Amino acid sequence: MTPGGDKDETAKTQVAEIEEAAREAKAAAAEAEAAADDAEKSAEHSEASADQSEEAADQSEDAAEVAAEAAKNSELAAAQAKAASQDDDQNPGEMLIDDRHPSEGMGAPGPPLRRSNPFVFGFFAALGVLVAWGLWNALGQAKSVLILLVVSMFIAVGLNPLVEWFMRRGLKRGLAVGVVFLLMILAVTGVGLAIVPVVTDQIDGLIKNAPQWLDLLTKSKTLNELNERYEFIKKAQDYIQDPALAQKAFGGILGVGKVVANALFSAFTILILTLYFLASLPTVKRAAYSLVPASRRNRVSILGDEVLGRVGGYVSGQFLVAACAGFFMFIFLEIVGLGEYAVALAIVVMFTAFIPMVGGLIGVVLVALIGFTDGLWTGLACLIYGVVYQQIENYFVAPRIMRRAVDIPGAVTVIAALLGGALLGVVGALLAIPTAAAILLIIREVWVRKADAS
Repeated sequence: MTPGGDKDETAKTQVAEIEEAAREAKAAAAEAEAAADDAEKSAEHSEASADQSEEAADQSEDAAEVAAEAAKNSELAAAQAKAASQDDDQNPGEMLIDDRHPSEGMGAPGPPLRRSNPFVFGFFAALGVLVAWGLWNALGQAKSVLILLVVSMFIAVGLNPLVEWFMRRGLKRGLAVGVVFLLMILAVTGVGLAIVPVVTDQIDGLIKNAPQWLDLLTKSKTLNELNERYEFIKKAQDYIQDPALAQKAFGGILGVGKVVANALFSAFTILILTLYFLASLPTVKRAAYSLVPASRRNRVSILGDEVLGRVGGYVSGQFLVAACAGFFMFIFLEIVGLGEYAVALAIVVMFTAFIPMVGGLIGVVLVALIGFTDGLWTGLACLIYGVVYQQIENYFVAPRIMRRAVDIPGAVTVIAALLGGALLGVVGALLAIPTAAAILLIIREVWVRKADAS
């Protein structure tokens, strides 16, 4: 057992050493503070070295904080040493664990992790990559739903000018939306009633004429020679008598039925979403504009309204162009003797006219094919008329109607249609031109004006 006098001397020596360390730490802190003051004064006198002085001041302040923390720890250690010496004098036995650090509690917290730490940066970078990858997969899985939303919004924006036209005539927005939606449903129903009978007649005619075509095939010398060489009639009979044919046909019928059901569901969904967007378009716009900072909200709302107005103008103008194409096609078909198909083919031409670049060509080919079934000269007349009318539409009708709606160069139109078709097919091609017009408007009003002002 160590004598009490030696313990007192050892404790006093430790206390003296700790107090000396505390004084040195305080002196270091004072020197660091003085260095910080000098750095601040030098920063005021020299603008060129402002950044370096601020960095030196920050380092000095950090050093001062570390020194102050060391001084505080030294004082705390001195107090603990004194308390330990007193406890040793009163109770020379070993201290309990709970009594070793009564003044520190759970200990002082350490400095926060630096964001420049490579482990912290790597963790958050990997987390961001995982979140982006998950969002990308979610968007890919929800692609069909997003397309329906975009198409519905596009139709709603296109019908909004008609709604506002009725509102200017004294109708409230709800009633105007109801009238426009009713007109749209009547138009879709009329298209269906016009096309379905024609398709049914064509199928009935194909079934009735099938025996005559088979007789012509059997009487043809060329086909008989080919049959003797390749035996394609026997192969056709074997294929028809195959027991798996019924199962394949049933599967094909189910596939066609699934496609029809999906098309009907998509059409119904688009109608409902269009009605919702059309009724709540002002509310949706206000909610979107409220997300913009107040200092820029007025300009953003003006640009947003202009973009929506141009999209609506494009849809309205394209509808007028398509209506003209369908109307003149109806008159032409009545003249050339295809009156029984005139309404259906005029509607088909009107719908294909909405497709940029190739829509008119598709309509002309379809009409010419129906014309060739009636006669050679009728088909040629339909083909010639389609080519001539396309030139008139491209150079006279469409420019005059679209001039107020979208003012974009022809090259941009072609590029936008190609990109939209490559990304989203027909839907992308339909949305490409108004989207390009909106982007050009934003570039002219935001980017170009900033570049001119700089």
